[in-house]
Amino acid sequence: MQTVLVTGGAGYIGSHACKALAAAGYRPVTFDSLVTGNRWAVRWGPFEHGDIRDVGHLAGVLQAYKPVAIMHFAASAYVGESAVDPEKYYSNNVAGTLSLLRAARQCGVGRIVFSSTCATYGEPQQVPVPETAAQVPINPYGRSKLMIEQMLQDYVRAYGMGTTALRYFNAAGADPEGEIGEEHAPETHLIPLVLQSILQPEKPVTIFGIDYPTPDGTCVRDYTHVTDIAAAHVLALQTCNGGLGFRAFNLGTGAGHSVRQIIETAERVSGKKVHASFGPRRAGDPAALVADPTMARRELGWQPRRSELHEIIGTAWAWITRP
Repeated sequence: MQTVLVTGGAGYIGSHACKALAAAGYRPVTFDSLVTGNRWAVRWGPFEHGDIRDVGHLAGVLQAYKPVAIMHFAASAYVGESAVDPEKYYSNNVAGTLSLLRAARQCGVGRIVFSSTCATYGEPQQVPVPETAAQVPINPYGRSKLMIEQMLQDYVRAYGMGTTALRYFNAAGADPEGEIGEEHAPETHLIPLVLQSILQPEKPVTIFGIDYPTPDGTCVRDYTHVTDIAAAHVLALQTCNGGLGFRAFNLGTGAGHSVRQIIETAERVSGKKVHASFGPRRAGDPAALVADPTMARRELGWQPRRSELHEIIGTAWAWITRP
């Protein structure tokens, strides 16, 4: 059985990727600081507690488990926080990745699948957004992820590694079998906030902007089920080798849904009322962010299977209301 080191494997997407890896016949080894990850989410392989900025610890783990590849999810990932504390993002994300790459080189691990983001595009001029769109991030979080992509390309050119960056748009939903799901503190993602407002009417979800140039005035985003995103990571791993260089793929459905559509679907799925308040637009929020996923479908053979909006919200509702 081949082993894959999963940094950030105790997090939301990382834990779903570990389950997908195990189902595909791999042994995932989670390396996580548990600053934002959850120990209970590590269920499909060994756990190593540590900080990716610790090169020596990483190298020791790589030498002990001898993975064939690394899936790299470990990162700070709050856009707003990145604007007020950019040092944290450049330290955790950029310096942390440099440490990981150094340890990987020391231990001869030449395949890396990287968790990137559509935030590297900033406010795109073209929607749906292709991989060829200009990458002009507008916040430190997006800039840190773009820097990592550039580091990966430099490592490919200099050291002959095989790397893949997967740029997510909006991951959502939960494991259909109810074993793991989304649980952040604080929670900033729209769908869990909408569902929490059903259970806690005293904490209504805030809708930022109802005057966008969209069909109903609210922001439009591309939501993809977290298990579909996890499946894409396994496909990226299986098609990546030391001679492939650097690749980047958008992960999205190619279809956008507005905030109002999220609320309406949540009410249908739950049979209950969403409690919402309305606020002004947030700076830097594009009216629409929708992926062009053509390359991922063509080159990885990736096809979202659970990303209809009612299924995404249905699995998220089942998770949040679990006994």
